[in-house]
Amino acid sequence: MNTQNPTPPRATLHDVAREANVSSATVDRVLNGRDGVRARTREVVLQTARRLGYISDTETPDRPSHTVQIDLAFLLPAGTNAFINALHRQIEISAAARPDLSVKIERIEGFNPQTVAAHLLALRGQVAGVGLIAQDHPLVREAIRTVSQSGTQVLTLATDIQNVPRLAYVGIDNRQAGRLAGQLMGRLLPAGQPAKAALFAGSLAYRGHEEREMGFRHILREEFPHIQILELREIMDDRQRARAETSALLNQHPDLAAIYNVGGGTSGIAAELRARGLEHRVVFVCHEATESNKAFLLDGTVDAVIDQNPRVEAREALNLLAAAARNQPYTYIPPRLQLVLRENLPDE
Repeated sequence: MNTQNPTPPRATLHDVAREANVSSATVDRVLNGRDGVRARTREVVLQTARRLGYISDTETPDRPSHTVQIDLAFLLPAGTNAFINALHRQIEISAAARPDLSVKIERIEGFNPQTVAAHLLALRGQVAGVGLIAQDHPLVREAIRTVSQSGTQVLTLATDIQNVPRLAYVGIDNRQAGRLAGQLMGRLLPAGQPAKAALFAGSLAYRGHEEREMGFRHILREEFPHIQILELREIMDDRQRARAETSALLNQHPDLAAIYNVGGGTSGIAAELRARGLEHRVVFVCHEATESNKAFLLDGTVDAVIDQNPRVEAREALNLLAAAARNQPYTYIPPRLQLVLRENLPDE
């Protein structure tokens, strides 16, 4: 039996701030030797940092040997969604270029609000900021309020959660994206001829998916009333479920003219269209210029992709959270909504 005591966890910048009864930004200024802190406050912060073992007894703010890092966390949905996987990679790449940040990424069951709320609450007081992709649900909203009250900044990514004390939303205008999809579909289908269009969504509990659906329905009703929207099918961003739902839809509506997928699972829809030889007959609009979606554009299975840049979103999320932790201003640069066709495939 091992009787040795476990190694205690390393103190964080947030621990020092809490013990010294100051903000994380004040601790950061003291330990990096910057101005703007009263002498007594500086002394208290240094004493606290040494007592907790965050810096050694010999370190001073004028000659720090310890790199002060800001601890951040990201909660992203688990699963096969290619955009989420790309965003995960981009956060890792951006974080690796930031020695001032210590970033942890967790992949969790994104369609379960209880799980999301529990993971979010577990980060309360443990990190300076959290980036989050989650459903707009009362449990999640209350967890955001609780975590924000503890001093941890919360930022929403890709899909927003409103009426909560979040730092910012980093992502595209999803209602505008849905309107763009509807306008494109209306232009690609024969003018004025009755046609059936299918809608797929990961989950309408994601505000971003709901907003895309809303924008899509509005523009078809306003400008293309001859296009009939069939019953929406939620596929939980799962490619196998997407294929099964597509198969059932085509059995019921063999004259289907178009599909708009507001979330993930595009590869499952594409597989069923190919299996039935419909890849060049059904107009197909989807989201995110992932590698698989680029391939579908090239072979004509997909007609157009509405893209948001995960590299920009990762960079902006890190910049916003880091600036907030240091109590510094930062001008947010939103990702650009881009329509991608076969002739303008992006390099990344």
